Amino acid sequence: MVAVSGTNVMRTACQTGTEGMGFVLKKKKKKGMIIGLTIVLIFAAVLGAAAYFLYEKANSGLFFEETTLNGYDVSGKSAKEVLLMLTRDYSAPKLEIREGGETELTLTLEELGYTIDEMQLLSEIQDCMRSQNLSLLISLFEGNEYEVEVPFNFDEEVFKKAVSSQNFSKARTASADAYMDFDGTEYVIHPEVYGNEFDDADLQVIVRETTDKMTSGDRPQEDAVVEVPEALYFVPAVTQDDDEMNRTVDTYNKYCKAVITHTFGEEKLTIDWDTIQNWLILDEDGGHIDEEAVYNYVAEMAGNYDTLYYERSFKAASGKKVTLSSNDYGYQIDQDGEFSQLMADIESNTTVEREPVYAVHGFSRNGRDDLNGNYIEVNLKKQHLWLYRNGELVIETDFVSGLPKDGRETTTGAFGIAFKASPYNLKGGGSSGSGSWDVDVKYWMPFHDGQGLHDASWRNAFGGDIYKTNGSHGCVNLPTEAAAVIYENVDANFPILLYK
Repeated sequence: MVAVSGTNVMRTACQTGTEGMGFVLKKKKKKGMIIGLTIVLIFAAVLGAAAYFLYEKANSGLFFEETTLNGYDVSGKSAKEVLLMLTRDYSAPKLEIREGGETELTLTLEELGYTIDEMQLLSEIQDCMRSQNLSLLISLFEGNEYEVEVPFNFDEEVFKKAVSSQNFSKARTASADAYMDFDGTEYVIHPEVYGNEFDDADLQVIVRETTDKMTSGDRPQEDAVVEVPEALYFVPAVTQDDDEMNRTVDTYNKYCKAVITHTFGEEKLTIDWDTIQNWLILDEDGGHIDEEAVYNYVAEMAGNYDTLYYERSFKAASGKKVTLSSNDYGYQIDQDGEFSQLMADIESNTTVEREPVYAVHGFSRNGRDDLNGNYIEVNLKKQHLWLYRNGELVIETDFVSGLPKDGRETTTGAFGIAFKASPYNLKGGGSSGSGSWDVDVKYWMPFHDGQGLHDASWRNAFGGDIYKTNGSHGCVNLPTEAAAVIYENVDANFPILLYK
């Protein structure tokens, strides 16, 4: 009974122990599950928190820590804040334009026509922000470095108006070429003048190069200075050292003082520099007078003032106009002689006043009028003459002219008194016989081919028709008293006009 009892006790004891162990195991398992669940919950919470953190960061609209953009620390800044910062700094540089070391204009980029395209720049900044979200974890732990281009718009019209010499404080003065001028005595060279005018377009090219650099850098630029270069100014095209101008001045001064005045009585014809400079031929050696031009001038002058051999008309004592086709009286310019003298006068470069060089010289003239109120009018039909001196009648008288036959008729036409002599012996008609003569006269004044004016003391009557039956051999016979007055008032070349 005891043994049996012991065995039961043991079984009972084992059974009791087994049941205790199961209880313990159940408690341990439950505790592990709780711990595991806790860990899971904690992990889930951490993940949730991390996810929320990342979500918040991704949607914050701010750049993450340790983030730079164009070298700026943009950590914690919004895209608009970064936009304002970049716009402020990149637009800040100013351009100073100097002239001669002095400031003329100070312009902002905006005043120069440069403005930042804020919409495009904001878009680029936002692209950077989106980029950081795509690599969120890396961006959070390592940060990012971004570079964007700051875009500028450019208004050319604003630029051109700003960069203009009209905006400078200094007045613009034009450059001027050196030039030669006559100062009343000679030609002188006035030096060139250097002004400060320039082409705005040239300055704008230089400024544009600088402003383009100021707006194209990857970082904000410093203020810049542009000095207006000397080479930009307009310069004179001709300077006082110009060889051609100096040669011209030297040549002009060789002739510019020459003033040659030809006198035709009271009428004068002057050649001065206005004419002479048109006769100059300039060349590499300076220049010379165009001789052909001078000779042509002389020929033209002769054509205007020569009176010899030209048909002439005058107003007779009767008041009628008388025309003489035969004209051996007057003036004729020696064109070769006048050309030589005129060239010498020009070369002398001085003032000269003289008559032209004549081949044939009359008694008195005023312009083309070669009588000038001094002439003897002989009316062969009326057998009467008039002597005028300086436009005043000195004497009038009857006469006897040549017999109108046998070649003894007095010649008509205009002539000049060849000379005068007192007394004088007249011979002609052969050595002897009724057709010859040998007489002494007190006053002899020949005018054409042996014919002349003279006294005829052997006659006791003059005028009328005497000449028709008892005329001379061609001379004009005068009363002695009248011949004396005429003799005293005429000289060589004094004109005599004979007509019917």
